[in-house]
Amino acid sequence: MEKLSFITAGDGVRIAYRLDGAPGLPVLMLSNSIATSHAMWDGQVAALAQRFRVLRYDTRGHGQSGVPAGAYSLDRLGRDVLELLDALGIERVHFLGLSLGGFIGQWLAIHAPERIDKLILSNTAAQLGPAAVFEERIAALRDDTGLRQTAETFLANWFPASMREAQAPVIDRFRAMVQATDPQGLAGAFAAVRDADLRRTIRLIAAPTLVIGGRHDTVTLAAHSEELAAAIPGARLVLLPAVHLSNVEREGDFLDAVLSFL
Repeated sequence: MEKLSFITAGDGVRIAYRLDGAPGLPVLMLSNSIATSHAMWDGQVAALAQRFRVLRYDTRGHGQSGVPAGAYSLDRLGRDVLELLDALGIERVHFLGLSLGGFIGQWLAIHAPERIDKLILSNTAAQLGPAAVFEERIAALRDDTGLRQTAETFLANWFPASMREAQAPVIDRFRAMVQATDPQGLAGAFAAVRDADLRRTIRLIAAPTLVIGGRHDTVTLAAHSEELAAAIPGARLVLLPAVHLSNVEREGDFLDAVLSFL
């Protein structure tokens, strides 16, 4: 079992986290996509931890964090981060979020700008709709025992066919990650994305921002990344020849973009 530690959020939900890298280095916080855990960053941590104290955590409803019932809100997911930082006595962080993690990063930069140094928003959007799509996904979870079908849908949305057909070990790792996610946690997070619309308020983001998008992303389109970069004052945009999990598919290019920006 990995070296996970825990805090308890204000509403009593347990949040799992871990730290890598030497104490005293600037803190880089990583926030995972929906249906994954903090382990989605395993391949990048060694490189990042040479320069940063890397703080990873499991979003509520995912990994080893608690799984409360009902719909989650982006506000609650953002406050989980703030309460974790408060518990660890960390004033400011660089924040890198992918997909759902990118929604959380936007919320933090808008509502708690004093806590964010530099912001990286990867394969994410200010708003994803229509709501009916998320209602369908939530309903489908009730009938998908063991998340078998849901896992294959995620993998098809995350990785190119060439990687899936080659049966790369990383595909099996991510399939297992999805199947280990509690359906109630997944439904709660789907609701948070369904209800999130930051298209007007992202113009308030003052943190230096890098937007990373995937040219072949079918979840958060390249156009979503372009819209984010256009709306956030001074934001830089990098489009990689990737699908959704660009940190895995184009790891070298992804790390180059992140490290040169930070």
